[in-house]
Amino acid sequence: MLTSWGTAILPGIAPTLDHYKLAFDHHLDAVAAERQYDNRLTIVSYEGSTKPQWAAEAAAYIAWRDAALDYMFDQLAAVQAGEIAPPTIEEFIGGITPIAWPN
Repeated sequence: MLTSWGTAILPGIAPTLDHYKLAFDHHLDAVAAERQYDNRLTIVSYEGSTKPQWAAEAAAYIAWRDAALDYMFDQLAAVQAGEIAPPTIEEFIGGITPIAWPN
C-alpha cells in the first residue's frame, strides 16, 4: 500500500517506526491546515500573538499536540513491549483524540 505521503507499506508487513512518525507528522500538519495554517510549525508560532483568535488557536493546538504526543509514545512503547500488536496506520492515527478548536 502506498500511503498519501508517499511511503510504501507492503501487505502483511507491520508499519515501521518511520511510517508511524511520518503519518503522525502528516496528521499534525493536516490538523493545522484545518485553520488555514501552513503546517504544525506555523501554527505554534502564533502562541502569544496580539490577535486573540490566533493566540487561542495556537494554545489549543499546542495542548492537543502534547496530548497526541503522549498517545503516540504510549502506543509505540506498548508495541515495543509486546503489549499490543502493531496497529495499522489508520488505527494509530484514528486513536488520536480530535482537537477542540476555540470558537
